Amino acid sequence: MTAASPTRFAVLALSIASALALGTSATVHAQDATAATPTKPQTGKPTELATVNVTAEKRVENLQKVPISMTVLTPDKLEAFGQSGDTVLQLASRAPSVYAETSYGREFPRFYIRGLGNSDFDLNASQPVSMVYDDIVQENPILKGFPLFDLAQVEVLRGPQGTMFGRNSPAGVIKFDSVKPSQDTSGYARVSYGSKGTANAEAALGGSLGGNWSGRVSALAQHRDGWIDNDYTGKKDSLGGYNDRAVRLQAMYDVKDFNALINVHARWLDGTAEVNRGNAIPLGSDSFVPGFQRDVVYQDGRNKQHLFTWGSNLHLTWNLGDYTLTSITGFEKADTYSLGDVDGGIAIPLNPSQNKYVTAFPVETADALPHDQQITQEVRLASNPQDRLNWQVGAYYFYEDIAISNFDYATLNNHALDGYAEQSQTTRAWAGFGSVDYRITDEFDVRAGTRYSHDSRDFHVNRLLSPIGGGPLSLSANPHDARWSGDLTGTWTLNPNVNVYGRIANGFRAPSVQGRVLFADFISVAKPETITSYELGIKTTGMDNRLRFNADVYNYIMHNEQLTAVGGDINVTRLINAKKTEGYGAEFDMEAYITPNFVLTAGGSYNHTELKDPNLAVAVCGSGCTVLDPLNAQGNALIDGNPLPNAPKWIGTLTARYGIPYGESGEFFVYTDWNYRSQVNFFLYQSEEFRSKPVLEGGLRLGYNWAYGKHEVALYARNLTNKQYITGAIDFNNRTAFVNDPRIIGVEFRTDL
Repeated sequence: MTAASPTRFAVLALSIASALALGTSATVHAQDATAATPTKPQTGKPTELATVNVTAEKRVENLQKVPISMTVLTPDKLEAFGQSGDTVLQLASRAPSVYAETSYGREFPRFYIRGLGNSDFDLNASQPVSMVYDDIVQENPILKGFPLFDLAQVEVLRGPQGTMFGRNSPAGVIKFDSVKPSQDTSGYARVSYGSKGTANAEAALGGSLGGNWSGRVSALAQHRDGWIDNDYTGKKDSLGGYNDRAVRLQAMYDVKDFNALINVHARWLDGTAEVNRGNAIPLGSDSFVPGFQRDVVYQDGRNKQHLFTWGSNLHLTWNLGDYTLTSITGFEKADTYSLGDVDGGIAIPLNPSQNKYVTAFPVETADALPHDQQITQEVRLASNPQDRLNWQVGAYYFYEDIAISNFDYATLNNHALDGYAEQSQTTRAWAGFGSVDYRITDEFDVRAGTRYSHDSRDFHVNRLLSPIGGGPLSLSANPHDARWSGDLTGTWTLNPNVNVYGRIANGFRAPSVQGRVLFADFISVAKPETITSYELGIKTTGMDNRLRFNADVYNYIMHNEQLTAVGGDINVTRLINAKKTEGYGAEFDMEAYITPNFVLTAGGSYNHTELKDPNLAVAVCGSGCTVLDPLNAQGNALIDGNPLPNAPKWIGTLTARYGIPYGESGEFFVYTDWNYRSQVNFFLYQSEEFRSKPVLEGGLRLGYNWAYGKHEVALYARNLTNKQYITGAIDFNNRTAFVNDPRIIGVEFRTDL
């Protein structure tokens, strides 16, 4: 660990002191209780936090006993955040140290944890945040955008997860768990309608199928009308709309000592790709140009997006007395086509008033994924829960075969195809892992784990048609790597309601390849990145099990971080490695019943990131901007000391629910949620223009439920203050911006069986 700065010492000391103080005071009236998530208050009944079980280490454990920095997002929260048809991007700033953004619309989210992520927009991009859906890793970025519905919970694991989840999880893991079938009949239906024609309908139904079989079917449909006018073509409400549909079918066979769960799922998406706003950012400012309108564009290119994904997985579990054997087999398949007006403006104005929308040159491109197939297999043998010693060992296999097509169209020649390239890649990876948990005394527990991973890729790209006269081209790369990763954790039980832990963990991201050759004659290969993280945390419950407070501080050092230099004046996206990246910060989560009818949750984080590579330089904007970094002899920006892109220093989230009982089983309620993130830079270099100001965004629900919460009707508002801000940018042609969605107001009804 490197020497800490005064700022770092202050942050760490303050966080530890606050956590210990609150943890100690919380136990004054504490019972031997477990931590949890607030449930909906029930009129006339005592309320407390219900136990939350998690599977962060691939066995069921109480959240408060797992020595990992993590946040659990419950169905109530997910429903509130996603009322206006939000995708998985709704998780941005909803948990400490978690941020998300996209330049690809609804189908391609990019996540960051503790500042670590990847801004690459290629369909072959690798990410350091692993997305795991029903125990199946979603490797391709297109698979990561599967909608959130009928979920039991979402677990956000911060820090390297190299032992249990392996490669490509050095920043952390976001783990989604669907509601599983059972013999009991259960289900729900939820419908809403709001402004911009925003409609959401989802439902689930499960129960016995006879004998030892049970099943569950769940489905989602989301729609929004087009709401953005293209005043260049004269088409009203031509952009911004979508139809997003998904379904999940599950069947479970359960007998003594054996369980089998079959899952089949699919998604269909048709709509608008990311809407780029050409010339939206003025020189020397990170604001919008005067007169900017979120619901109007001037574009001469085309825009459309289509996606279809489907997959299946099979979970088999055998209880062998003192041991449990688990087999998890997964299959995922995807195809997509996404076309956009990348320059976001026009080439030929129809009148002088349109001159401000003219861009340097037209860019109309599309990416397609005609073939993506992923197969995974995991086998684990674990001891059944014991008082002192618990262990598990396992093996993992991953296979992926993808094909990517890149297209360029001549906007001024009736959109004729003038550029075409084909990428293909086969990835094979395997790993063996093991972990042990030993309680040395009643107050002290040690966990340790290790994993050996091997990864190889076979990449090829062929350029058949060049938009800039480059001619045919054929290139290939075959990176491979093998690594050990692991973790060591000690947990001290100060009393039944306070645990303190220290954790050392490492992880890695496998080598990756970038092969967008429409405008370049080379491919780039990034060496594997490695990370070592140190974490100190506390987990507490108190106030008669009405309060949970967890906090941690951390420090990490990453070597050879894989970074993506996007665009710039050379109009090329390439992979680079930074010699060293340092990060440190603090995080906390809190949930409490302030009164039986008032539930409050809060979370926050401070994240400092800094690149340490004196000679690392990247191309700067080609669109005119105010670069704040020193330049080398070639005119490239030296980025040593810069923070990572899309890495806000501060993140805060707050939810509050207040209920007013009415009658024997009814309740009027108000629910509000707010999230804050500080300024972020969009690129590796720093400039006055390409960054986003701090953002505070909130939502509100006003409603009534009856029959002890089984039925509910509510009015809702998302982006309550109608905040308008820049979420991303393109820098190679003009100062192009991506913009957040407007305020959506609507009504919702839900009923449970």
